[in-house]
Amino acid sequence: MKRYLLAPGPTPIPPEVLQAMAQPIIHHRAPEYEALFAEVRRDLRLLFQCQNEVLMFAASGTGAMEGAVVNTLSPGDPVVVVRGGKFGERWAEICEAYGVRVVPVDVPYGKSVDPAAVAAALQREPGVKAVFATHSETSTGAVHDIQALAAIVRETPAILVVDAITSLGVMDLPMDAWGVDIVVAGSQKALMLPPGLAFAVLSDRAWAAVPGARLPKYYFGFAAERKAIEKNQSAYTPAVSLGVGLRECLRLILAEGLPNVFARHDRLARATRAGVQALGLELFAEHPGAACTAVKAPAGMDGGAVVKGFRKRGITIAGGQGSMKGKIFRIAHMGYVDGFDVLTALGALELTLADLGYPVKLGEGVRAAQQILQK
Repeated sequence: MKRYLLAPGPTPIPPEVLQAMAQPIIHHRAPEYEALFAEVRRDLRLLFQCQNEVLMFAASGTGAMEGAVVNTLSPGDPVVVVRGGKFGERWAEICEAYGVRVVPVDVPYGKSVDPAAVAAALQREPGVKAVFATHSETSTGAVHDIQALAAIVRETPAILVVDAITSLGVMDLPMDAWGVDIVVAGSQKALMLPPGLAFAVLSDRAWAAVPGARLPKYYFGFAAERKAIEKNQSAYTPAVSLGVGLRECLRLILAEGLPNVFARHDRLARATRAGVQALGLELFAEHPGAACTAVKAPAGMDGGAVVKGFRKRGITIAGGQGSMKGKIFRIAHMGYVDGFDVLTALGALELTLADLGYPVKLGEGVRAAQQILQK
């Protein structure tokens, strides 16, 4: 059976990237790797749309999230955290684990944060050191207005820290132009790599907070990594084969061109949403992003049954997380994905719904998506 991976991470890997990573491993202090690392450093800055160096760690994206906390804060520091899903909640959990005082801005699942609520929290809590937000909340499919948040936070002494793990390479996030202070990301989403690389980039304002941060750190010490990068090295042994694959992925992304990459993801997302709605289903996110589409399970139907129906046909999608388990299912369309993957997913959705007794007219969802894709 042919397999399709349409879950929101890991995502499919291009064949040329798999071939690159299958090459014999090279030593991370050899000239060959140094040349590769220099190219990756340059291209990462283009992807993040920033001037400062992008730090790279052998970890999942959560490692970069933890690094963003421990390198900029001290015990007891107050921070504002936007909690609108499992990954916004993760910011709060990391902060609380290190004794940082969390001032939550809670957003119902499926909704996007009102920037005015963040502004109000900053006014109520003098001395806030940082605001933590998630650009694309994968657990709900919702996207938060980072540009608006950046404009608000920039008027305060706080720094804005953004989880872009699912949005980098999917939606526009011009870090420097918007004034975002820290952006973290991971390799297994739109970067089209296996899990295992975490990225973090800091603005000058964020770097100014690093020397005074008193939370414990070692491997995720940003200052040590920055010092090593100045010599075109990593502080510790890097994930060499993933670095080789990363070079190929960045070449593919930049050859397509960032505006075209963003437009492709937007088109795939609109086609998926059109197909789902044509079947009479309801989107879960009020303001959905372009990385994945979260869909409410029909009344009386377990969303997990939809996920199992896809799996029976060789397609992996994702169910709901936490309180949304069984209530929604999620179809991803990021990275190495095209219109035919979307049509395959919608065809499988129609067949699965029919199997589960939902009144569906076969072809309606596919047709609606085709009308978007042919434009």
